[in-house]
Amino acid sequence: MDLECSFGYLVHDVARLFARRFNQRALLFLGLNSSQCRILGYLARYEGINQAGLADLLEIKPMTLVRHLDLMEADGWVERHPDPGDRRARRLMLTEKARPLIVRILDLSTEVRQQAFVNLSDEEGHHLIELLQRVHAGFCGQAEITARAPPPLAGPAEPHARREPVNGALSSLEGSQ
Repeated sequence: MDLECSFGYLVHDVARLFARRFNQRALLFLGLNSSQCRILGYLARYEGINQAGLADLLEIKPMTLVRHLDLMEADGWVERHPDPGDRRARRLMLTEKARPLIVRILDLSTEVRQQAFVNLSDEEGHHLIELLQRVHAGFCGQAEITARAPPPLAGPAEPHARREPVNGALSSLEGSQ
């Protein structure tokens, strides 16, 4: 099996390399790690969200988020405010100190993306983003996709088309990579 032709392997490995490069640059130029940048980015988009909601969006355990927030609050990046609708919950807000940092995080992300796309034309880069958005929509926006039967394997009518089995060793390998 050629992993370099495997969708799951490539998506995962590109994401891993992108995240590693972003983390290196964020530590060097912003003094923040990628987890802190993600938290600030989500807060910029969903300011006022409660801790449980943010943990869900970030797909991390609430206690893991609490440890990050404790440090970020001590550094003056975020504030916790009581939730008027639930005395147990806290609403998360960016501080004025954090707001200019959001622009720097976005600039850094753009810089890393440009490095990643160095071997692509502008048109190819836009097309790649468009295709990934469609794949993303297939997973996120259409629940019925998971209920459908897997696509058939390529038959004699399509000798050049090669489709991997959906249920099998390859798909489980791709999902775990």
